[in-house]
Amino acid sequence: MTIQNLIKSLPDSYSAPDKDRIQKAYEFAEKAHSGQKRISGEPYITHCLAVASILAEMHVPPAVIVAGLLHDTVEDTSVSLDDLKSEFGDEVAKLVDGVTKLTNLPMVSRDDQLASGAEGLNPLSGTDIEVEANEINIRSRKRDLATETLRKTFLAMGDDIRVVIIKLADRLHNMRTLGAMPEAKRKRIARETLEIFAPLANRLGIWQMKSELEDLAFRYVDPVKFQEIADKINQEKHDREIEIQSIEDRLQKVLENAGITADISGRRKHIYSIYRKMVEKGRAYENVMDLRGVRLIVADIPTCYSALGIIHTHWRPIPQEFDDYIAAPKDNFYQSLHTAVIYDDGKPLEVQIRTPEMHQNSELGIAAHWRYKEKGAKSDQFDQRVSWLRKMMEWRQEVEDAQEFVDGMKTDVFEDRVFIFTPHGDIIDMPAESTPIDFAYHVHTEIGNRCRGAKVNGKLVTLDYTLKTGDRVEILTAKQGGPSRDWLNPSLGLVRTQRARSKIKAWFKKQDRDINLTQGKQLFEREIHRLGITSLSLDELVNALEYKTIDDFYEALGNGDLTIGRVVNKISEIQKEKEPLLEIRTTDAKPAITTEVSVLGLKGLLTTFAKCCNPAPGDDIVGYITRGRGATIHRRDCPNILRMNDHERIVKVVWGEAQKTFPINIEIKAYDRQGLMGDISTILSLESINVMDIHLKVTHNLATITLILEIRDIAQLSRVLTRIENLPNVMEAHRIKPG
Repeated sequence: MTIQNLIKSLPDSYSAPDKDRIQKAYEFAEKAHSGQKRISGEPYITHCLAVASILAEMHVPPAVIVAGLLHDTVEDTSVSLDDLKSEFGDEVAKLVDGVTKLTNLPMVSRDDQLASGAEGLNPLSGTDIEVEANEINIRSRKRDLATETLRKTFLAMGDDIRVVIIKLADRLHNMRTLGAMPEAKRKRIARETLEIFAPLANRLGIWQMKSELEDLAFRYVDPVKFQEIADKINQEKHDREIEIQSIEDRLQKVLENAGITADISGRRKHIYSIYRKMVEKGRAYENVMDLRGVRLIVADIPTCYSALGIIHTHWRPIPQEFDDYIAAPKDNFYQSLHTAVIYDDGKPLEVQIRTPEMHQNSELGIAAHWRYKEKGAKSDQFDQRVSWLRKMMEWRQEVEDAQEFVDGMKTDVFEDRVFIFTPHGDIIDMPAESTPIDFAYHVHTEIGNRCRGAKVNGKLVTLDYTLKTGDRVEILTAKQGGPSRDWLNPSLGLVRTQRARSKIKAWFKKQDRDINLTQGKQLFEREIHRLGITSLSLDELVNALEYKTIDDFYEALGNGDLTIGRVVNKISEIQKEKEPLLEIRTTDAKPAITTEVSVLGLKGLLTTFAKCCNPAPGDDIVGYITRGRGATIHRRDCPNILRMNDHERIVKVVWGEAQKTFPINIEIKAYDRQGLMGDISTILSLESINVMDIHLKVTHNLATITLILEIRDIAQLSRVLTRIENLPNVMEAHRIKPG
């Protein structure tokens, strides 16, 4: 890419002064970045040109192209915002300032100098303990810096959507050139792209960018699975192209005979979307419905439905594979008809049907707005999209903790959505996995505060019920009162959206400080007593949680700023290097036997044990990469492995680290009922906890159950006791002395 090529690629609507301004911005950026190089060795200005080129393809306004060329000048050079203001005006300076605020950590195009030198820490100085502490501190600050930057990204999104468009273009080019980075950094950046930036592009409806970001990131997150799917696509590429051309010709004739004119094209397959469907639907590569797909672009909406009818008349539709996103658009305003049919050869064929405007919206999303402006057309969807994004993020100013903010964005904005009906028939768009309490707070804060129960489709449900698309929800409220502190306990799963959590915390913050302080102290002491912890430095805990005084700690716990789950996790961390709290008042820990294995260099790969040699812990083992089933684990002396010719698919594996467990005595008191032990067993099974002993005594319908459980750490014990106490008829569950 050169500046001449960039100028040639600009939209026709750009005037001569616009092009002159872009030329001037290039010369300014080239001078500012003079002598700077990327890790690949290329001049840094090539990155600025590439970002501007991506933006030009989206037909953004000239000021955005100018800002794209200058987006790193304030961050990486001696250029100031005042310099940009005087040269290019307030608008460009504001855009560059917005992007600069989003780039306060070394992401892709920068080294990790902020994590070492700028932080004033030398990880190689001091004693071994000090060196380790410094390294932990550096990693911790890197994480904090990363989450704070992402928080600023989302805060900026609601202020000026153009800032985020520039940031996405910046991330896309960085992903295209990620190969020059060290492996550990590649994986970190790729994972962040999959979790944050690709979903962000999806929420803005920019399908082109979302798909490319996903494939580029997946390549580094799971290179084995990526290559496996890519190889299968390439193996059948030639035959598939001939096959798709034949399908296009056949469809064209069928539609022409019905008097319908359509632009038909084969759909390009994205590797990550194929992988997601394989995982979500539990299907092999060959059984993914949209491996073979075509797209029909027709004149208008009535013709979309006419074409659908013609296709269903000629080929049998596959049940559960039809979606009408025209009548019910996706939450990112995506519209299209999707269907899958059994084609003439007996294999599935996916068909998408849409209008030209729908296609433009699906590819460019919110950026399509600027193309409409070029043509003099008004895009109401632009205002709707921006309004929708701001509404979804109305809680963002209330959250100061960066990690909590980013986690909230992942659940409230980037997760899949469900569509819920109110009693009056209105449709509410909610994050997947939402509960009735989440729904209540989404409707109105006061309804959430006074929520005491819920009916779904006319039937009473528990407050941890997971809402599904199509559910009709009625919230049962009290005349007065407020939320329960239990709602903030993550172990109970009563609240799953940041929007609801923020409003619950706000309610408790309004309560009197003395009340919050007292309730926080009671909550803490009850949990410590329940866990059987007798030796704990409260001052050390308060300092570790970064509170100035014990009273501040109790108040934060009482008003919901601090959850008891986080306190327990911090206690567990503090005790990690000391004598484990679980060993207090217990017998010797039982040495655990692991049946887990790790594939060296490949995290998260599915592993299964070969039945031909039945490897056991302690055996010398190797892994064999299969097609579609991860790695199969064999003994190194297995005859099948010794006869294997395909040595490239044999990988090194090691037995995982055994998890130390401790025998813990707990006591459960409950009113006896049918199924009580079954419910307790289910909770223990979900936590993979082994039961060493059990004793049950029932007196006058009051059951006392004593269990000896193999527990890993204090956090797991807290989680299990909380879930057991939440079961119907259970009065309390706590740790007791052995014997």
